[in-house]
Amino acid sequence: MAPMQAAHPRVSYADLERWPDDGRRYELYDGEVYVIPSPLLIHQVVSGRLHLALSEYVRVHGGTVLFAPLDIVLTEYDVVQPDLLVFTREREHLLNLRKVTRVPPDLAIEILSPSTASNDRGRKMSLLGRHGVKEYWLVDPDRPSIEIYILTGSGLALAQTAAGGEHVRSRLLPALKLAPIDIVPSTTQ
Repeated sequence: MAPMQAAHPRVSYADLERWPDDGRRYELYDGEVYVIPSPLLIHQVVSGRLHLALSEYVRVHGGTVLFAPLDIVLTEYDVVQPDLLVFTREREHLLNLRKVTRVPPDLAIEILSPSTASNDRGRKMSLLGRHGVKEYWLVDPDRPSIEIYILTGSGLALAQTAAGGEHVRSRLLPALKLAPIDIVPSTTQ
């Protein structure tokens, strides 16, 4: 009798690297392929403004800020592409500019959109917590707000929600002066 095989075999990062470039972005969750839809304009505006704010912070305090698309290979079967990520000055030496990133960032940020919010709040958050991401931010351009989750003994837990003009309080970036209204356009139609 032949052994049973999975109907959908797990996909590894090595498999993903061999796929033809079709213009899509992919993430892997325990070998399950997740297609990342193209973002809306509001997402890109918020991402750009957030990148500028974080770039200024790391210019002064050290570290590296990066943005998608960029594969973060947590295991051969778990690969994510956070919208933005930060490696602090203490850990940026782990990055190799000519190789894929195989270490989790200190901070991962997702900008919520209807097509990705449940994944960002669910399995992506859980996976990043299991791999030691110290902070995870969920930015909601519709409210506007930023939820800050911090790593605890049981995973990522909500530490703060900054809304409107309230400044975020990041343990990882303590000198950061940023409010949601600083990064979300006033006309979010």
